[in-house]
Amino acid sequence: MSFSPALVAVDWGTSSFRLWLMSRDGTVLAEQRSDEGMSEIAARGFETVLEHHLSCLSVPANLPVVICGMAGSRQGWVEAGYLDTPADVTTIGARATLVPDAARQVIILPGLAVRSESEPDVMRGEETQLLGAHLEMPGGARYCMPGTHSKWVSMQGATVAGFETFMTGELFSTLSARTILVHSTGGDGPVEANDPAFLTGVRDGWARPAKTTHQLFSIRAGQLLYDHDTDESRARLSGLLIGAEFAGAGVHGDEQIGLVASGALQRLYHAALTACGAKVRDIDADVAVRRGLMEAWQRYSNTSGELTQS
Repeated sequence: MSFSPALVAVDWGTSSFRLWLMSRDGTVLAEQRSDEGMSEIAARGFETVLEHHLSCLSVPANLPVVICGMAGSRQGWVEAGYLDTPADVTTIGARATLVPDAARQVIILPGLAVRSESEPDVMRGEETQLLGAHLEMPGGARYCMPGTHSKWVSMQGATVAGFETFMTGELFSTLSARTILVHSTGGDGPVEANDPAFLTGVRDGWARPAKTTHQLFSIRAGQLLYDHDTDESRARLSGLLIGAEFAGAGVHGDEQIGLVASGALQRLYHAALTACGAKVRDIDADVAVRRGLMEAWQRYSNTSGELTQS
């Protein structure tokens, strides 16, 4: 195990910032986390925020930085573009964008795009998790990446054949806080993965997705007529939306799915997928993105002729 820093790896999203100081063998030496996502730092600037976190860890000026996520979007630091599917996920490092005029060497990884007039789709940040997940689970054909905007990815070896995004997390937040369902699901308490109301909701949403909007209103009616409490109603809402996502993604029993997630989302989706008969392989999302960032940097270094710092 090495304790000499070689690389700074950053996952920079819309609402969060995660930075890891890593050794050549992938050991995490230190980390920084904050809510300084892309939407919060327009006035301060990306480089200012990055250098602040690097200074907190006394990172040498010659250490390179590899970034994935929304920092590479059109409204981000430098637009890093998209690779069109089908795309070999192992090539994202070689297609990285070098940030011009930065104080140190900084590269930003591209996203992936489905260029379809009828159902266009994009991802940014998840492609790096996907690279790490592919290395953790070689030969996996399907991956579920839950979040505010959940991704379902089909792969053939290292090639992303296609993917679909489902706005499940955002819908849950909006429906529970800004619609009539606020009276039934009020509060922000966690949904437990073993809650019967959650698991019943999953199975109902999965088996009868065409009834989803009706079943959503029935949450309100259930409180009015049967005095269902808010925890039960909140759990059912979460389950219905996740179940409808599964129906849209074509989940079926006995399918093996790589679940790239951490924390509460990992527990919810693992329980939900298991309830629908899927065989789940858990892949920690933080581990996946760090491994993906490290692998992408190595590919960039090999392509550009640069060497990693030792």
